[in-house]
Amino acid sequence: MNVLMLTDKLTTGGAEIYFCKLENELNHPSLQLFSAASEGELFEKIKNKKNFLLLSKRNHLFNLLKLKRFIKRNNITIFHANSLRMVLYTSILNFFKWKKSNVIYTKHNVTFLEKWTPVVFQLLLNHFVDSVITVSNYEKDNLIELGVNKNKITTIYNGVDLQQFLYKKKKKNNFFHIGILARLSEEKNHEFFIQIAHKLRNYENYKFFIGGDGPELDKIMKRIHALELNDKITMLGQIHQPEEFVNNMDVLLLTSHREVFPMVVIEAMAVGTPMISINKGGIKEAVINNQTGCLIENHSVEEFCNKIITIEMNDSLKSQLILGAQQLVNKKFSLQNMIQQTLNQYLKYEKQR
Repeated sequence: MNVLMLTDKLTTGGAEIYFCKLENELNHPSLQLFSAASEGELFEKIKNKKNFLLLSKRNHLFNLLKLKRFIKRNNITIFHANSLRMVLYTSILNFFKWKKSNVIYTKHNVTFLEKWTPVVFQLLLNHFVDSVITVSNYEKDNLIELGVNKNKITTIYNGVDLQQFLYKKKKKNNFFHIGILARLSEEKNHEFFIQIAHKLRNYENYKFFIGGDGPELDKIMKRIHALELNDKITMLGQIHQPEEFVNNMDVLLLTSHREVFPMVVIEAMAVGTPMISINKGGIKEAVINNQTGCLIENHSVEEFCNKIITIEMNDSLKSQLILGAQQLVNKKFSLQNMIQQTLNQYLKYEKQR
């Protein structure tokens, strides 16, 4: 069973971290795992570099030729694509192969193809992909509604490494830390986070922290400066140890315009940091309102602020959320669960050979 995992690039992001976790942890007597992607800062996290193939960021023909040789040399039997582009790659590669490899596609986010030409997207998945892994039941239902064969779809939740994201009881201090950890891009809606900080600017013990980097950096900094919040909001840039960031927060916010199932939610739940999240995508499958976190139905600054104040002042609610979150993470969202269920998808095809 020779499996080739593919993703676009190894820059920091949810899909890329997922890719690295599988590369690091997948292990079975019958499994020989290979991986391929273009360069990025996460390359240092690749464990078996001798089985890694470096791809170009832009030269697709070069990549296809390089992959063709790599596949033949290593007798690849299963492709595991972690982006729509890699699904297209595997479709082309299989078309020119005498003996086809099975294709598994993990769908991490909303793709341009399903948004603009859903019929083409449906045909691609139904005819060129053998199995689709979704990271939430919400996304599974979306694909079924688009016309993707439901028998091909399996939900495997993202898994958090409970050794890395270890629960730690928070120490009492003079300040209440409110954070957001997300790429600085438009869909993450940092503007809304800034509005919340502005609304709570007179709460002297409240400190706000933004972790992450991205194309919206200058815009966000200008907005903070324009509202005179430089002393209230701290920009921390790229976070290399996310477990420290989420552990240092008293509450973590998720304010996105759209989401599928962000890793930061279960990471915060694992370390004991209460989540206050907008109800988007599959988030409600982890954040159960007032049990494992707090869900807000719309982008209401008032509602987010009220919930922050409530959590800060109500130790009983805070303890309830932390305990409920830990129990759910241990049951449904551990890295071990994710690894085993993914391995089962590979073994399914090995048994058919």
